Amino acid sequence: MQSLIDHARTFHQKVSGGREQVIPPCDSASPQAMFITCSDAQVIPSLITGARPGELVELRTAGNVIPPYRLGRLTAEAATIEYAVNILGVQDVIVCGHTSCGAVQGRVRSWTLRSAPTTRWWLLQTHRWREAPATGDEEAGQAHLVAQLDKLRRYPRVARGLAAGRLRLHGWFYEVETGVVSNYRPETGTFTPL
Repeated sequence: MQSLIDHARTFHQKVSGGREQVIPPCDSASPQAMFITCSDAQVIPSLITGARPGELVELRTAGNVIPPYRLGRLTAEAATIEYAVNILGVQDVIVCGHTSCGAVQGRVRSWTLRSAPTTRWWLLQTHRWREAPATGDEEAGQAHLVAQLDKLRRYPRVARGLAAGRLRLHGWFYEVETGVVSNYRPETGTFTPL
């Protein structure tokens, strides 16, 4: 923790005194994309994409879970998605799952989250598997990612943006161990390297 504190204490000097030491913010006031991913500390959107400050709107939840849209039900996830699409005008939304995801493992093997009842309840309330996921870690994570994309398509503003051609959805799957990122291809139901 001390190294994090030390860095935060001197960060302002790096930003104000020597811009070459910090990635400069982008010139545009509009982010390029929204990146929805897991809160796992091993998944770092700006490192994966090379985005500079201001280029991504990030939404991080346990297991990159997107709750089902329900009129009148307020969630931070729905508010963040709506703001990114309606106000900031993002044209691309990336939902990124990953290998060795504790939330996915907790959903597949309920005993994994015995000591995290709130997380377990959250996963049970926000996600129903349409079919039993494959037994492997990667297959379960990919099935989970596809389910999140399906839920996101049901958000009214997302659906309108997709229908009008103003918005594109991307399903990425990040292999933590290797750094390889695959893209979901809905027309074939497969994942292929970016």
